Amino acid sequence: MPVRSSQAHWQGNLKDGKGTVELGSGAFKGSYSFPSRFEDGAGTNPEELIAAAHAGCYSMALAAGLSKAGFNPSHVLTDAKVRLEKVEDGFAITTIELETEAVVPDIDEAAFLEQAEAAKKGCPVSKALAGVNITLSARLVETPKRILNRPMS
Repeated sequence: MPVRSSQAHWQGNLKDGKGTVELGSGAFKGSYSFPSRFEDGAGTNPEELIAAAHAGCYSMALAAGLSKAGFNPSHVLTDAKVRLEKVEDGFAITTIELETEAVVPDIDEAAFLEQAEAAKKGCPVSKALAGVNITLSARLVETPKRILNRPMS
């Protein structure tokens, strides 16, 4: 299996500094800063990148599990919300909320929810983040309601 890599560069102190992150594939390069991480400033942050990785991994794991069980999903859309909170000794990612909706012909709700939960447990990113409380809300829908936060047209 290939090894994946990314790079981050930071200049300056925590409050006034700035940085850039770049995926090893070159598919994304963006800036980050104290305001983009702890306030509402422009740019990305580590938690947003973790959320993207988890949403992507979970969606693929759910599609794989459904396929293995004999179902053919046509759409899987997952949102991941990563909560960074102040704790006793600094900051910590305390919770990741996964919310998924999927279009899967010929499956009943119970079988879908079983596959959704198995994907949460089996996704490699979920396993890597096992020390974090990961919640899941899964819905089986007839047609996709949105794609990447945009209503379907």
